[in-house]
Amino acid sequence: MAKVKFMETAFRDAHQSLIATRMSTKDMLPIAEKLDQVGYHALEVWGGATFDSCLRFLNEDPWDRLRQLRKVFKNTKLQMLLRGQNLLGYKHYPDDVVELFVKKAIENGIDIVRVFDALNDLRNIETSIKATKKYGGHAQGAISYTISPVHNTAYYVQVAKDMVEMGCDSICIKDMSGILLPYPAYELVTELKKAVSVPIEVHSHFTSGVANQTYLKAIEAGADIIDTAISPLGNGTSQPATEPMIASLEGSEYYPDLDFDLLVEIADYFKGLKDKYIKEGLLDPKVMNVDINTLKYQVPGGMLSNLVSQLKAQGKEDMYEEVLKEVPRVREDFGYPPLVTPMSQMVGTQAVFNVILNERYKMVPTEAKNYVKGLYGKPTVPISDEIRKKIIGEEEVFQGRPADLLEPQLENYRNEIKEYLEQEEDVLSYALFPQVAIPFFKQRLAEKYRIETELLNQEDQTHPV
Repeated sequence: MAKVKFMETAFRDAHQSLIATRMSTKDMLPIAEKLDQVGYHALEVWGGATFDSCLRFLNEDPWDRLRQLRKVFKNTKLQMLLRGQNLLGYKHYPDDVVELFVKKAIENGIDIVRVFDALNDLRNIETSIKATKKYGGHAQGAISYTISPVHNTAYYVQVAKDMVEMGCDSICIKDMSGILLPYPAYELVTELKKAVSVPIEVHSHFTSGVANQTYLKAIEAGADIIDTAISPLGNGTSQPATEPMIASLEGSEYYPDLDFDLLVEIADYFKGLKDKYIKEGLLDPKVMNVDINTLKYQVPGGMLSNLVSQLKAQGKEDMYEEVLKEVPRVREDFGYPPLVTPMSQMVGTQAVFNVILNERYKMVPTEAKNYVKGLYGKPTVPISDEIRKKIIGEEEVFQGRPADLLEPQLENYRNEIKEYLEQEEDVLSYALFPQVAIPFFKQRLAEKYRIETELLNQEDQTHPV
């Protein structure tokens, strides 16, 4: 039995889960060199919501962040999370955009691309997997884990087999809600190890308080890699904390080759950062609590806080329990989708509408209608005729691969931003987040002009006529 490997999430999922992805590059760089020396299997540094957050809130170029981190990380693989055909956005993008995005991510420093689809519809990850392999990256297929009458071990094993056949180099069990329990994890990893010969990675969140035990049982069953977060950014809605997880393996054959003393130094740095985030109001201590509703309703931590804010905006906070009970009903109506972006938002918003309006499906957002029309992919269980008619009437349901409906767009995007274009990557930033990319480009141009003007003024003063 091999020693277990660790993937550190401090620079991506940990701060996405705890402080809404607000960690800046300047907060990352001072500790990056030490992180590179720990001996991690990989560091997750990009993808998920980091791209949007860089442009929207931090006035940073996400591509530049990746390049800066790549320069420092000389010994450790860098990993990202990609939502298949959704890339890092919330809708499907044409194949030409997906291929260029993956190419540029790898060129700028990503080694491992973890690709998932919210519905486990593998047609939605095909293009990303092919592109990752084409440009020399490691393609990891991530199974969106959920619990339902149809999501069982046999179902997940089949998904994993199909992913490996598609070319995936490793498989991740992606438990975004923290609902994978220890013994089901043991069974699932055991069966996956029998069915496929690629490494198995386990990703969970501490939201429900069980992930440490889940990891231990998964390791005993043969999991090769686990995802953890350095202790100041661990637990709560984040991943299990790295150092206690390592200590839990002491005296076993699984004990990893990691520099524990260095991790203690690194944790000190992150303690300071955490204090800063608390003072700035970015880290709400509530996210560090165990939320047992996660196990009861199978709702991810981030979705719970979304529901609260939606109800607050309507002045209907007293309906929270009712909405929580409605979520599983909507999910069943929708064919049991895993509750991960964008499905968690769709199911949650629909549950809020159903409860507030006191009538089910009286109002249905466009995204949910598009999902029922088949434009996001195939539900695990077909949606009943009754629900389909309520939501889209007699409209036809598309049965093909959703991206086949999309025309190539790269050239159009290039033309639309030619006045701002400084690098090929800008086209992709604009394709994914046009509303935030344009203000970012304008500000970048203004800053460039300001610096050039300053330099010219300095020259004039140095060499007066």
